[in-house]
Formats: sequence, C-alpha cells, structure tokens
Amino acid sequence: MLKKNEPQQPLREEIPVFEADPQQGLTAVQASERKKGGWANGAPESASRTEKEILLQNTLTFFNFVFIIMAVFLLIAGSSVKNMTFLVIVVCNTVIGCYQEIRAKRAVDRLTLVAAQQIRTIREGQVVKMRSDLLVRDDIVEFVAGDQICADGIVRSGELQVNESLVTGEEDAIIKRVGDELKSGSFVVAGSARAQLTRVGGDSFAARLAAEAKADPHAAKSEMMRSLDRLIRVVGIALIPIGIALFSQAFWVRGQSFRESAEGMVGALVGMIPEGLYLLTSIAMAASALKLTKNKVLVQDMNCIETLARVDVLCVDKTGTITEAKMEVDNVIPLTDDEPEYLEQILSAIYSGQEPENDTGKAMTEMFANGTDWVCTKRIPFTSQTKWSAAVFRDEGAFIVGAPEFVMGSRYSEIREAAESWGSKGYRVLLISQYYGKPAQRLDVDQLEPLALVLLTNRIRPEAPETFSYFAQQGVTIKVISGDNPVTVSEVAKRAGIANAEDYVDANTLDRDEDFLYAVDHYTVFGRVTPDKKKKLIRALKKKKHTVAMTGDGVNDVLAMKEADCGIAMASGAQAASQVAQLVLLNSDFSAMPGIVGEGRRVINNIQRAATLFLVKNIFSLGLSLISLLTNWTYPMVPFHLSVISALTIGVPSFFLAMEPNYERVGGHFIRGVLRKAFPGGLTNIFVVLGAQAYMVAFGLPLDQISTVCAAILGVVGLLVLFQTCKPFDKFRKLIWAAMAVALVVCFTWLGSFFELRASSMSVQLVMATLLIMTPTVFFAMQRVFDWFDKLVLWIRKRFLRRKKT
Repeated sequence: MLKKNEPQQPLREEIPVFEADPQQGLTAVQASERKKGGWANGAPESASRTEKEILLQNTLTFFNFVFIIMAVFLLIAGSSVKNMTFLVIVVCNTVIGCYQEIRAKRAVDRLTLVAAQQIRTIREGQVVKMRSDLLVRDDIVEFVAGDQICADGIVRSGELQVNESLVTGEEDAIIKRVGDELKSGSFVVAGSARAQLTRVGGDSFAARLAAEAKADPHAAKSEMMRSLDRLIRVVGIALIPIGIALFSQAFWVRGQSFRESAEGMVGALVGMIPEGLYLLTSIAMAASALKLTKNKVLVQDMNCIETLARVDVLCVDKTGTITEAKMEVDNVIPLTDDEPEYLEQILSAIYSGQEPENDTGKAMTEMFANGTDWVCTKRIPFTSQTKWSAAVFRDEGAFIVGAPEFVMGSRYSEIREAAESWGSKGYRVLLISQYYGKPAQRLDVDQLEPLALVLLTNRIRPEAPETFSYFAQQGVTIKVISGDNPVTVSEVAKRAGIANAEDYVDANTLDRDEDFLYAVDHYTVFGRVTPDKKKKLIRALKKKKHTVAMTGDGVNDVLAMKEADCGIAMASGAQAASQVAQLVLLNSDFSAMPGIVGEGRRVINNIQRAATLFLVKNIFSLGLSLISLLTNWTYPMVPFHLSVISALTIGVPSFFLAMEPNYERVGGHFIRGVLRKAFPGGLTNIFVVLGAQAYMVAFGLPLDQISTVCAAILGVVGLLVLFQTCKPFDKFRKLIWAAMAVALVVCFTWLGSFFELRASSMSVQLVMATLLIMTPTVFFAMQRVFDWFDKLVLWIRKRFLRRKKT
C-alpha cells in the first residue's frame, strides 16, 4: 500500500542484489536486464512543468471558467455576440501563453540535457562516462571531489569526505569508508571512491525528498508572483458575490430586463478580472528564459529572473570568476638549504599518479608528474576546513602541503613575511612542510619543519575589468569571497578593477554574528573563507536587506550558493555547484553576467509597467461596482465596449512595452508600487464616470448613450495612463501611443456603428465634450494628490526613525 505523496514506481522484475566487483562493474547484459526490469535511475526530477501541465494550467483556470459562465449567461439572455468578444481575447491569451511557455520549456530541456551530470561508470572493467539517468541499480560508479551523488549507494573501494548538508542539514564533512552508505543529493568534498548503487530513481533518498517538496503547496515563489497570487485570490473571492449582487439589484430592485441585467453584471466582472496580467507575466518570464537559453544560460528556476532584477550585491570567487579556472605553478621558493631536486622529488612523490582533488592539485600534478620510487602508506585529502593535505611515505616520513597560516598555526609568524610578500603580488602561496609525527586532522605545529613555498597563479580573465565596471555603474556592489590569502585576493581584485578592493579582511578573525554583520558593511574582499563562513557572509548580507547573487564553481561554494537569493554556477566547475544553482553558465563565461542581470531587469521593469495598465481597469470596475450597489445606479459599461477599450489601452500596448529595453535596478514592493501608479487613473475613471451617471439621472439620458460617454472617458484615461507609462518617450513609445490614440478615434468615428458607440443627440455630445475636457485635469490633480501623500508618508517615516534613534 503506497503512502500519500510516496512516488509510485512501475512494476519491476525482481533481480537479486549482489556485491558487485568495483574493478569490473556490471556487464552489458546485466545492465540491460536491470534497465528492462525497471531498475534504471531515470531522469532527475525536473523543475519545469510538463507540456500537459502547461496546457492544463493555462486553460483550466478559475478566471477562464468564470469567462465561460459569463458567456453562457449572455447567450441565455439573448445578448449580442459582440458582447462576448472577451472570449476572443481570452483564447488568444491562452494560446499565446501555451505556445511561449512550451517553446521555452523545450529549449530549457534541450539545454538541461546538454548540461546533464556525467558519471564515471565501470562497465566490464572499463571506465566510461554516462549520464546519471542512464545508470542502473548495482552499477559501480566512481566519485571524486566536486561530484554530486546521483543515487544511494555503498562504498566498495576508496575513501570519501562527503557533505550531506543539502539533504540532512548537517554541514560537517563525513568520512565514508568501504561499506558505508552514500545518500543521493549529498556531494563529495574530498577523496575518491568507487560505490555500488543500491537505490535508484524514485527509491533514492533525494527522490523521496523531492516528492515531498513537490507535494508541498507552499513552494517558494518570487515576490512578484506571490503578490499576483494574492491579488488574484482577493479578486476571485470578491467576484462571485459582487456579480450576484449586481444582477439581483438590476433585475429585482430596478426592474431591468434579464438581458440588461446580465450585460451590466458581465460588464462589471470583465473589468474586474486581471485576465491578461498573470498570463503576461508568465509569457514574459518564459520568453526571458528562452532568450537566456539561446545565450547558453540554463535557467533551472524561473523565479531567479525576478531575483536578478533586484540584485544589489554580487558575491564572486577569485578563481574561475575574476581569474581563469586553470592554475599554473610559477615557482618554488626554498626555505631551507635543501637542494631543489630534493624538493621536486618530494612534490613528485606527493602528486604523481594521484587523481587531483581540486584545481590546485591539477596544477601541481601537471608540474610534478615525474615518477618516484617512494612508497606512500597513507594519504589525508585536502578539505576546505583544514586547507591542507598530507602524505606519509615508508622511509621518508610525512609531508604536509597547504595554506601557510593554516599549516603553521601559532608558528605562522616565522614565515609570514615571505608568504605575504609573494601573496601581495597576486600569487596563491602553498607551504611544503615535513612533519615529524603522525598527521591527523589537528596538527602539532612543533613537529613541523617548513621546506618551501610554492607559487601558483591564475590569469585574470580579459573581460573581467569591463564586467566589474558595468556592475559599478549599475549600482551593484561586488564582494569577493575566497579561500585564498586575503592579501593575494585583494591584489588580484585591484588588477580586475573592483572598487574598494584594498578593503580586505581575513575570515579567520570573524567569529560572532556581529563580526559578520560589521564586515559586510566595511570590507570588499574576504580571504581564508571556509564554506560555512561563506554561507554566514551571505546570510549577513541578506540580514542587511540586500538581494544577493553568488557565483561559484567549486564544492566550497555550494552552501553559499544555496543560501544566496540567486546561485549562479559555472558549468566547467563542480557538478554539485551546478546542481544547486538557479542559473548555470554553460560556457562558464563570467562576461555574460551583465546581459543576464540586464535581462532580469528588463523583464521585471516591463511587467511592472504593463501591470499598471491592467490594474487601472480593475480598480475602476471594482470601485464602480461597489458604488453602484450602494447608490442603486446602473452599471454603465457593456462588455463589448470594455473589451475594445481594454484591447487598445492595455492589451496591445502592454504586449509591445513588455519587450522594451529597460535596465534600471528593480526595487520596492511589486504590488504596492504598481497600485500606487494605477490608483490615480482608476480613481479618475470612477470620478468622471460618476459625473456621467449624474448627468444621466438628472437629465434622463438613455443608458446606451451614456455607455458610449463612459467608454470615451475610459479611452481618454487609458491614453493618459499609457502616456505616463511610456515616459521617458523614445520613437518606438511615441509610435505606440500615437497608434493607440488614432485607433480609439477611428473606433468612435468611422467604426462607431460597428462598435455600437452612439452619441447621436446634441445633449449627449455636450455631456461627452464637457467630461472629456475635464478628464485630464482630474487625472493630473489625482497624480498631484498622490505625490503629496507620498511626501507626507516619507516625512512621517523620517520623523519616526529619528525618534527611534534618539
């Protein structure tokens, strides 16, 4: 019996579990049997929706259901088919939305396949690279530092240090030896081992967690999407009772015909529903993801597009971001009278024939690849916490290689001058020491003899200075967070053109939360940062109300990337980093960052701009509906007129404005900012339309004529709001505004009879002219009132903060 939320698995053929040979792995026949038997790992749980889900979620919406009910109601009432034109807009919106989202999904899925994790797998004694979804149960796979564990397994040979914080929350590295269990979703910090996969696909630990997360209705959404959800929820709740009340009042109280009552109710509800806003947002986000995909940027979480628009702090690592990922050994500086050949022999013994654990190890292995007859009896791998590695040899003793201050500890002053003089020139400095004891996780510094300094260097990326200059101009603060010596990192940051790079601090001096909060305000460069302290720095920045993006390419960046508002990984780095990031730069090109941030800003700024147009209509319809219920006045708008005016002042211009370049940093609360811009237009509509209704009551004007007057008022206010939204004007925006103005004039003149816009009598024409002349004055007066209100709120807030400080 399956429990609720437990992933259902296909029927499987039972295949006995056995202990696979770590040197041989499975045969092709055994792998095929397991695949046919249903024991394949399968594709990882996709963050994107299926095409069927996209179609259903865009089609079977609450508002689409309401629109269909309203259309049926109008049909029963015998209303004109023209009053059902809102269905055409709904269908077009739905079709365009489905097309854009499916198109974007397919592009992202193709890119996801390109970026899929490649696992070293042992098949028939050969090491082959396979996508993780092609693995089967009992496969022997090889894990090294930086790999994310793709399925549950048991270590069969070798030794690993594994971080399970992504799945268990425990951040300390755990040593896994032969026979120990590996949890999928954790990542390898150090070491190498071969493991047999025991639970794959939906049976794995990570898959079961993912199933629970997918069943959680409170999945994380961006601030904008949460605001839209709340708005739609409020409108949805208010819609039905207001509709019933409007129809009942018109039909039972005022004694209007069934047709007139139905048209008045539908006219009000069509205006209240923000039918295009949510869809426009989804389309714009999908189109943005598609655009980024074409630039080899994999979007793994659609919400990150909005986050990028709000980013004001970008945290970067030195290696792979400021500098090229590949390191080179530049020189070896002896600290004793030992011959250079002896030092080279030591380094060759340590690094030759070993799988490099990180970029530093790769550089050392390439330089010191000579063979050796020294017999190694024990190795201690490098970790981000200890920042050193060790090797013990049968006759020659033990040697330590690592960061000088971490290796020497309290004796660091003995070599400080030499180490920091080279570090200040931008070199990464390693210390080689002989150790006269048995190396353990904690070294006895009295047993150390420093032998030499190894100088390594990374070339600064040619495009880095220009990229950092762009961020400085855009008001985005750069923080450099690195595991290297802070003096070295500061020098490299200066050469890359990062502002205030001379302000650096050693993270070893940061212990309390208060230290981190102070440091993020006063320093730009952070050196000797462990993975846990990287996470604490990101957390401190967020506590200071910053929106933080973090770029990284190594295992030591994973915790910080997960803590950041937006994690951005270089595909050339550790697989674990790519797995937790919201964005993956497949070309590992940091110079793409300005374009990515700019795209996020363009999309969100344009959505905010378009949202103002939508909400003017919603505020007007909701407000006028409530006033109609209180005053017993007839709701003056018919669905056909509202659809035409909405299309020309909202739908068409918002579509074009959503594609405009707009690269200002996004700030503030989404719905609050949009409502602030929409209220003057919405209240102007209410005020002037109430004036038209007063004329109708006072002079007994016919309802169909007043409907035309109200449509004209909405058209003029719509153009005024569009005018404000298009600022600052360029040629394209001038063209949009002029085209919509001409289209409205044509609708009210040459096409007036088709659109049933009638103002035939002289009295109605005079009323229309009077109200249209006063409309701009009312609109700009409303703008002035809201500006004064903003200043008053700001003054009160400043007074309150001043009093709070004193």
